[in-house]
Parts: sequence; structure tokens; C-alpha cells
Amino acid sequence: MCTDVAQRPFAGGARGLTVREVGKTFGMHAVDAVAPSAVGENIALLRKTRDLSQRALATRARISLSLLSKIEIGDRACRPAVAAAIANALGVHVSEVYGQPYAEAPDSELITALRSAVRRHRHPSVSDVRERQLPADIAHASRLRSETRYSDLLRILPDLLSRAVAHAHDSGEPEAWQMLVDAYACAWTIAHRLGYPDLADLIAARQEWAASRHSTPVALLGAAWSESGCFQSAGDYLEGLAVTDRALAGVAARDLDDVDALVAVGSLHLRAVALAGRARDAGTVDHHLSHARRLAERMPGKGDHYRHNLTFGPGNVLLHELAVHVELDRPRKAVAMAAGLADARLPGLQPTRLGHLHIDTARAHLADGNRDASLESLLRAREVAPQMARIHPMSREVLRVLVSLHRRSRPELAGLAKWAGLPRA
Repeated sequence: MCTDVAQRPFAGGARGLTVREVGKTFGMHAVDAVAPSAVGENIALLRKTRDLSQRALATRARISLSLLSKIEIGDRACRPAVAAAIANALGVHVSEVYGQPYAEAPDSELITALRSAVRRHRHPSVSDVRERQLPADIAHASRLRSETRYSDLLRILPDLLSRAVAHAHDSGEPEAWQMLVDAYACAWTIAHRLGYPDLADLIAARQEWAASRHSTPVALLGAAWSESGCFQSAGDYLEGLAVTDRALAGVAARDLDDVDALVAVGSLHLRAVALAGRARDAGTVDHHLSHARRLAERMPGKGDHYRHNLTFGPGNVLLHELAVHVELDRPRKAVAMAAGLADARLPGLQPTRLGHLHIDTARAHLADGNRDASLESLLRAREVAPQMARIHPMSREVLRVLVSLHRRSRPELAGLAKWAGLPRA
């Protein structure tokens, strides 16, 4: 079962941390820690089992031999697009490169229960729907998702999903189908975040099925957001963009008449920004960013809004712009944006979004050569979204590389490498 680190105290600043303090930061102990998934070791093992040399794999993946070598030994972070290219060259899913699901993933019985609930989308195994309580329970699940309390969310999802399915079939009302769409969105986040891509794909299909029963723009756009996320996770960025383009093409001006619709459309534009950034298509990035900015100006109030498990507003637009600078090898621009956001108020942004902000900032600082600032950002990610900071592939990648680089340049931190479970130099 995932350790619930939400109640652990913040470990403090980055400088002068002991091995034990850094271990506690990520919900682990210095002596018996589970190592961050070693992407480089995973790649090397997958490569060798296929009897491929580094040069042969680098050629297949269309990356430089130097980059692959540095990734394998832990001296360079493996960007999502690079991980996708390597996974494609090896004939595996990206999750295998990252080593997901991780050793500290939730109890397999909970995942099995969730799979069963997702499969039973026509004949749910539930006798007590508790119809009147269902809206509050769906809202509670959505809050757990936004707060990145994945362990708590997974515990309630199988029963909640079964109840939502039964209620949608029994009622047939649009509101019931929208609740089911929202429940599937929570389930998709769990499968995606914990590293079960096959389950995430199935949930996305179920969400689209439920949305088609509802047939409102908000439900359909939410389903498209999850579907495109599946392609993003698999490294198929162009197909993910095709999904967003098809969904956005079906949106008419009259559909943008309330906050829910603005959030759904704006979120899909931001999904396209992320996909285009990883595809290194700067023109498409700018196109969707400009649309997102205009939609954000139409949002009521000065902050972001969280509706149907999607967040949109001026703050989330800025966060995606920062992240895309990292993907497009513009770390200094990302660092400059992060500095501007450091003291800014970002009303309406949930921990799930703030966690992403600090993880992407950590990536930017690492790429810019500032290791202390990178670790500081990881600590902030842990403070606002502890479970995300522990299992997000990019958070773990930054930590892995920091351990590797510090081990070489600062021998006194060899203990940190031992805690992380990485091989000694």
C-alpha cells in the first residue's frame, strides 16, 4: 500500500539536509528506503535483453549516443519525449521505462477491485446505491483527487464507481451520467498516476461511453481530455493532438456560456499545449496557448476554477507555459517564470496543479545547472502534494539525477546514493 505521507511534516530547506531528512521528505526512511525507480538502469536492462548496443538503441530512438549514455548512468534526466522515443525503439510502453507500477504501489487487491468495477459498466455489482448520498461522495472523491490523496481515493473508488454506474442506468438522467463521467475521471487519474496504462486506457473508453450517453460539451470534452492523456502517457503526441483537435472542432461559440464549459475547453487547449511541447511543435504550442489565454480572460474572478476534475484559469495557463519551456529546452525562461511566480498568489489552483508547478521548476533548475534550487523545488512539491511528489516520474527522475551528480561531485553525500538504492561509483 502506498505510504500516506500527507500528514508528515515538511522537512525544511534543501541545503544541509541529512540523508535521513531527505528520505523523510519523500515518505521513506534512510535505512529501509525503496529506491526511486532507476530509469537509466531500466533502459540498460531492456536494451541488453534485446541484445542491443547503446549505439544501436540511440540510432533507433533518434537520440545522440552521448545522451543515452548519460541517461543510463544517471547523469542526465530522461525527458518524457526522450523516454517515449526510447520506449518505442524498445517496443515497450513508456511505463516500463519508468519502472511503473513502482514497488511501493498500492495493494494489488485494490487495483483488482478497481478493474472489476470498471469492467462492470453495464451490470455493476452493487445493491445499495445510496442515491441521495452519491453527489456528495462524487464531490469528495474529486477533492481527494485535487489534493493528490491517491491512497484515500483508491480505497473508495471501486464501490463509488459501481454505485455511480448503477445510478446512471437506473436514472437515465443527464446529471447521473455526468456524475459517472466525473467518477471515471477520478479513476483515470489513479490508473494514470500509479502507472497502470492498460487500466487507464480502459477507463478512458468507459468515460467516453458515459459521456456519449450524456452528450453535453462538458462531458465529451472531459472524456477527450482523458483520452488524449492516454496518448500523452504512451508518447504518441500527434495522435493525442488529433484527439484534442477533433474535440475542440465540435465546440460552438454558444457552448461557452458558463464556467464549466470554459474550464473544459480551456483545459483541452492546455492538454494540447503539453502534447505539442513534447512533440517539439512550437507553432502548435503558441496556437493553443493563445486560445487558452483568451479563454482565461473570460473566467469570472481573478483565479482558477476546478470543475469536473479539471482546472482552468490564468494560473494554470502560466503553469503550462512554464512546463512547455522545459520541454522545448528553454530552462532559463522556465526559471525566470518560476521566479516571477514564487511570491505570486495563484488563487484557485489545487495541490495537484501546484505539485506540477514545483516539479517542473525542479526540472528547469536541474537543466539550468542549479542543483540546490532543483532540490528546493522538489521539497516544495512534497510540501503541497506529497503523494504526487513521491510517485510522479519526473519528480523521481530529478531526484535520481541529483543523487547521481552529487555522489560524484560531493563524496560526503555518498550516503544519499545509498539511501536512494543507486549503485556506487
